[in-house]
Amino acid sequence: MFKNLKNQGALGITLAAAGILMITMGARQSIGLFVGPINTTTGLGIATISFALAIAQFTWGAVQPLAGAAADRWGPRAVLIWGVLTLAIGTALTPLMGSGPGLIFAQGLLVAAGAGAGSFSVLIGAAAQRIPAASRGSASGVINAGGSLGQFVFAPVAQKLIQVVGWMGAMYTLAVMALLALPLIGRVTKGGSAPQTADAAAADTGLRRALKDALGDRSYLLLHAGFFTCGFHIAFLVTHLPTEVDLCGLPPSVASWSLALIGLANIVGSLVVGQLVGVYRSKMILALMYASRALLVLWYLAMPREPWVFYVFAVGLGLTWLATVPPTAGIVGKLFGVRYLGTLFGLTLLSHQIGGFLGAWLGGLAITRFGNYDWMWWADIVLALLAAVVNLPIREAKVQRVAASAA
Repeated sequence: MFKNLKNQGALGITLAAAGILMITMGARQSIGLFVGPINTTTGLGIATISFALAIAQFTWGAVQPLAGAAADRWGPRAVLIWGVLTLAIGTALTPLMGSGPGLIFAQGLLVAAGAGAGSFSVLIGAAAQRIPAASRGSASGVINAGGSLGQFVFAPVAQKLIQVVGWMGAMYTLAVMALLALPLIGRVTKGGSAPQTADAAAADTGLRRALKDALGDRSYLLLHAGFFTCGFHIAFLVTHLPTEVDLCGLPPSVASWSLALIGLANIVGSLVVGQLVGVYRSKMILALMYASRALLVLWYLAMPREPWVFYVFAVGLGLTWLATVPPTAGIVGKLFGVRYLGTLFGLTLLSHQIGGFLGAWLGGLAITRFGNYDWMWWADIVLALLAAVVNLPIREAKVQRVAASAA
């Protein structure tokens, strides 16, 4: 698994990036557990809270290309430090916000912007520019798995903290935990500005030209369309799964352990997919993952609402949850090189989070108006099938496999 990452210190850079993502994603992906307690304390209503978290989904995505461009231009160190500190400040301010605008400011802007600056576009971009090309697929899988490990660790910890010290105390604790990412930044950014790799130097025609070429590329736009659905799916579930569990009359622990199992399963999914992108075309991997989600949701709708069903559903979801990131980033890198990967993949993540905004917000509207999420589940199925189809025409050459004797 880590064979290629031993070259040129790639393993240390990759593990440090994975550690940062574990913290930023873990804190962010546990927010659904706070929806009920915040509503009980403030009386804001699920729709208002969902809208604030939908703003957070969009902000997290909007920050990605900006943070990626800043890291591509000046290096990732300052961007990552700013992101971690902003994440911690926003988390600490959340308990002080008793209004919709206040919650939007703390969670929708500060927390989301901080987590976005310390997320995929900057971390994968920084790693890709500092490690050999042969290691990038494995590295993106390991980094992605770090985010999933964060969800596995943070979800049950956050739930326990809510039970022991209340949701406000849990927020303050998460703010302190976010600062643990700071010591890892130096390892990811070791060597100062990103080195100019051979393929990056050859393709470096300037950021403006890179953006123009990318936005005029049909394959890049199709990739965005599929990733939009991924964001819709993930944001809907991470925000509203605890409420779905509550509607079924099950205890909150079912929700926290379901979120944790999603994270645990995605560690496996991310590592496996990180290896598969070196063997199979990424667009085929993406199509299969999106199609599997549609089948899994159909299975869930047909089953009784019991704890074991949620746990099996969570494991199934987790195998593809954010395992879409390595092949998506891989396609962007294949199409345009890694010189501006932080910026171009950041734009792809923005499309992901536009979908995330709609998934979180529309879920809140659905539960408020209809008292259930039925139509959201069916929308999810249709979008997943469409995402599988739109990935097929993407322009991607077959993977050139290295002979075993040459390995």
